[in-house]
This record gives sequence, structure tokens and C-alpha cells, in this order.
Amino acid sequence: MDNSRALLGLLSVEPTYGYDLKHDYDRHFGRRKPLAYGQVYSTLARMIRDGLIRTLGEESGGGPDRKRYEVTGEGREVLRRWMHTPDVPSEALQSNLFAKTVIALLLDDDAESLLDAQRSEHMDRMREHTRAKRGADLVDVLLHDHALFHIEADLRWIDLTAARLAELRSAVRFP
Repeated sequence: MDNSRALLGLLSVEPTYGYDLKHDYDRHFGRRKPLAYGQVYSTLARMIRDGLIRTLGEESGGGPDRKRYEVTGEGREVLRRWMHTPDVPSEALQSNLFAKTVIALLLDDDAESLLDAQRSEHMDRMREHTRAKRGADLVDVLLHDHALFHIEADLRWIDLTAARLAELRSAVRFP
């Protein structure tokens, strides 16, 4: 996910402070991996430099001065283009699992047990996501569904590759 565009989108809702923006991000997108404050403020600084946002002024208080930020017209246009440009699906053509399988075959190691172990790990992860969906709010359910669908695709690849190991062994050892 493009954190800077997500922050720009959240800031487009209404002008706000970096502290509040970080909390909005974590509430919507950072459930598993919240953003660090340093990352938020360095991203805000880059967006100011690039003309996507501006400060509305500073307020002093008991701590450091608080800056309020708003999106510029250019920032709104960048956000609109980002939102309406489809992402290229990640193909992960050179995944670790693929590399491990090929290397196991090149070393005449047990690629089938490697795939079995990975299948077991994927199944454990699927059970975790399925359990986590019970009683979760809609946002969390959708996040877990997304992960489950990716795991299912990996499992289909593992099964297909396991069925083709002899053919793959010949292809990688005697090209």
C-alpha cells in the first residue's frame, strides 16, 4: 500500500494535525502495522515539498508546536489520479517458495517435503485468519478475507507444483 497516498486521502477529508492523521491512518489501515510518528511527519514534509499539502499555521501549547495541514489543489488532483488508476496485480514471479523449490530440485533434495511443509504453514495461517474473522467488524473481516484469498492462491500453486515436480526437475536440471 502507498502510505503517502493513503495519508493524502485521509487529509483530504478535512484539514488536521499530524498526530490526528497518524491515528486516523492506524484506525483505517494500520491495524496490523501502525505507522511510526516519524514516518508520518517525514511523509508530510515530502508532501509539503512537492506542493501536495500546506500548513495552515502553528499552535503552541504545553508541548511542541502543532501544525495543521490541508491538501492543495495539486494534491487533490494527484489523489484523484491515484485512486482511479488501477494497480498492476502483484505476480510474485520470483517468490522465495519458487526459489526454494527450484534449488531443492537442483540439489536433488526433497522438494515434495518442502512443499508439504509450506502447505501446512499456509493451512495454519488460514485457520488463524478464519478464527480472527469470528466476531470481527466488517473492516477486519474484509482484511482477513483478502489474506485468505491470497493464501488459497498459494495453496493452488503448491498443489499444482507438487503434481509437476518430476517435470520441473527435468526442466531445471536439463534445460
